[in-house]
Amino acid sequence: MHATLAKFGYPEGCLLESPHWAVLLRPVQCTLSALVLCSKTQERALPSLPPAAFTDLQDICQRLETALTGAFGYEKINYLMLMMVDPEVHFHVFPRYSSEQVFAGHRFPDSGWPGPPDISGGVAIEGALTHSLMRVLRNHLPAQGASAKPDDPTTLTR
Repeated sequence: MHATLAKFGYPEGCLLESPHWAVLLRPVQCTLSALVLCSKTQERALPSLPPAAFTDLQDICQRLETALTGAFGYEKINYLMLMMVDPEVHFHVFPRYSSEQVFAGHRFPDSGWPGPPDISGGVAIEGALTHSLMRVLRNHLPAQGASAKPDDPTTLTR
């Protein structure tokens, strides 16, 4: 396990995992249900990942987007690969909403809407709020290999 995985709560805070990737709930929610999609390798450059990681990335993204759609019906989604502080390959995943979202009595604005997400702040989550959010997202996760298909009329396609 590398430092970026540990910083974002792996393995306890892992929502979804595949052979090459771990999806973790961000401890500061810039938008409701913000995640970190982190490579499980110690590579520090995207082209250095093994070819199988790119195939695996498609499935993991389909599964996480299906969960986010089912749980909160986001309007847009942003994957930001900043790697300014945490060097291992990872993306910050921000579901986007045109209006403030409320979950478990907490308000989650998307203050950057409709432009880039404002990652300078957000709602710090912990304890019961973290567990509630993880439970809702897990309840909407499809099984591995059972990702929503674009021709499924119940699926929002992006």
